[in-house]
Amino acid sequence: MNDCMIRPSRAQRPIKAGAVLGLSALCLLGLGACGGAQASGGRQGAQRQRECTAIADVLSDGPDPTADPVGYAEAQIRPLRQLHISEPKLRSAVDKLASAYQAYSSSNAATARADAKKVATDEDALNVLCPGAAP
Repeated sequence: MNDCMIRPSRAQRPIKAGAVLGLSALCLLGLGACGGAQASGGRQGAQRQRECTAIADVLSDGPDPTADPVGYAEAQIRPLRQLHISEPKLRSAVDKLASAYQAYSSSNAATARADAKKVATDEDALNVLCPGAAP
């Protein structure tokens, strides 16, 4: 054997193997924690998807929004307010849209344009959270 090459003693080998195994176990635990966070986010994502589907279902019912915008707005108020939405940000967006529909459906000639603009703004805000839910 060459004197320049030093071999670890047998006593050192199990320690290194144990260190490798321990480090591997820590890595696996770390990956498991990340997977748990993804699973939790997946559940939240699935919940949001269900709520967005419920919102889209409500908004797809009623008169044609382009043919009868006031009738459409009136038809959406109560069903939107009756939805059970757990996420506060999404609940707020739905409440704002229902309020905008309420204002628009009871607006007069002087406020109709501003109320229609508020409806469009609130529909856009809801579509950011639930793409394609609002017309």
